[in-house]
Amino acid sequence: MSPDYDVLVIGGGAGGLSAAGIATNFGAKTALVERDALGGDCTWTGCVPSKTLLKAAKVAQQARTASTYGLTDKEIEIDFSGVMEHVRSVRAEVYHDADRPEIFEEMDIDVHEGEAHFIDSHTVAVHRDDGTTEQITGRYIIVATGARPLVPPIEGLGEVDALTTETLFEPGTFSEQPARLAIVGAGPIGTEMAQAFTRLGTDVTVLDMEARILPNDDPELTERLREHLEAEGVRYVLGGPVEQVAPVNGGVAVTAAGQKSTTVEADALLLATGRSANVDGLNLEAAGVEYTRQGISVDDRCRTSQGHIFAVGDVTGRYQFTHMSNHMAKIAVTNALLKMPSTIDAKHVPWVTYTDPELAHVGATARQLDEDGTSYETYRFPYSKLDRAVTEGETTGLIKVHAKSLTGKILGASVLGARAGELITSFTLAMRNGVTLRNIGDTIHPYPAWGEGVRRVADQWFVQKQSPAFTKVLQTLFGYDGPVLKHGPDDII
Repeated sequence: MSPDYDVLVIGGGAGGLSAAGIATNFGAKTALVERDALGGDCTWTGCVPSKTLLKAAKVAQQARTASTYGLTDKEIEIDFSGVMEHVRSVRAEVYHDADRPEIFEEMDIDVHEGEAHFIDSHTVAVHRDDGTTEQITGRYIIVATGARPLVPPIEGLGEVDALTTETLFEPGTFSEQPARLAIVGAGPIGTEMAQAFTRLGTDVTVLDMEARILPNDDPELTERLREHLEAEGVRYVLGGPVEQVAPVNGGVAVTAAGQKSTTVEADALLLATGRSANVDGLNLEAAGVEYTRQGISVDDRCRTSQGHIFAVGDVTGRYQFTHMSNHMAKIAVTNALLKMPSTIDAKHVPWVTYTDPELAHVGATARQLDEDGTSYETYRFPYSKLDRAVTEGETTGLIKVHAKSLTGKILGASVLGARAGELITSFTLAMRNGVTLRNIGDTIHPYPAWGEGVRRVADQWFVQKQSPAFTKVLQTLFGYDGPVLKHGPDDII
């Protein structure tokens, strides 16, 4: 018997929605199965609500620091319940405009609501809330079930009400704004929420076993960001694991080890300790799909151990970014339907932490280049010399690019500063397409745009390439009488 669908997608988050949309545009009969609301983590518990909260907090901070722009500082009253309701209204708007089942049904995608698990390698059972079950089959199956917050094995955690991103933005989570918030985890989520709640008036303490925040990012830039956040009021307890939590005075006490034990008392506790792939309940064994504790095992074409079954996004445990879920969805569908070999672009994966200032990265880090024995030079340009940053009073920041000295080939880039997410996109595009610092420097950039910072850091490559010997040759050939300048590696031109 022929299968019910050419492509059967399990999971309606970013990866699943992209996979279904691409498949139906390729002319494949497509089904999409989702147990909750379409949109997944990004719409409901991740990107959309967290960035909306960050924006509200930034507006409050700008009011307090209005004298930066010649205005009058003003301490505004925070309507915390109003802020959280605004966050929920924005995510509802995004869902209505982009994620509603009707949108996909109009594309001739059949949306099935319910919990899915494999019966065999081509058959999936969908259990609905009303107790009924249907079975559907797919020629190709794409698993995009995402991930959920990882809850670490901390002593006493079952005795307190700990928040995760799945509960943080939900109605009824807070009866009032917490005066004190403890956040376990100094990664992107913990760092963003620390700044947001601090700017809204909560006393925030971040605890992490690592000695620094955001350990996957450039150490110099993360240190600058930490100092900036501390100046705003965020407190850090780093370098020791959280060993115990306990209820105290209607709140929670969090004890961390380290050179000395530290106990932090708070009114609320947020766990921002990573994510765990959603593989439970899928009955992957029945389909013959291999997986580990990290997630479903896939190759660089997003294929599982069964050639007709693919997995994309967080459920693979490889990249926990919405943009990588979308990218992997494209790779999976292209391989499945077009039979064109297409692989994950693992070399050019950008990421951004959306604090104020933002922190972004793409490509190799200095540590990776050093460990690989790769020769390179680092070119720097501070936001304090970027005219757009000066006019907007956002001069905290630095652009760093690791590149080959001879050719200007970009090996990696990091940006701390306003619009860092947009600037890192330019470096990602350049690296993907072999555009060098020479090419960037020769390209006209509009003034005074934020993107001019990309051109200005490329100019530093030109400056370092121009040696005094070359200048002397020009003077000899053309009779020039000017000085022979020599620029050091830290000079900014």
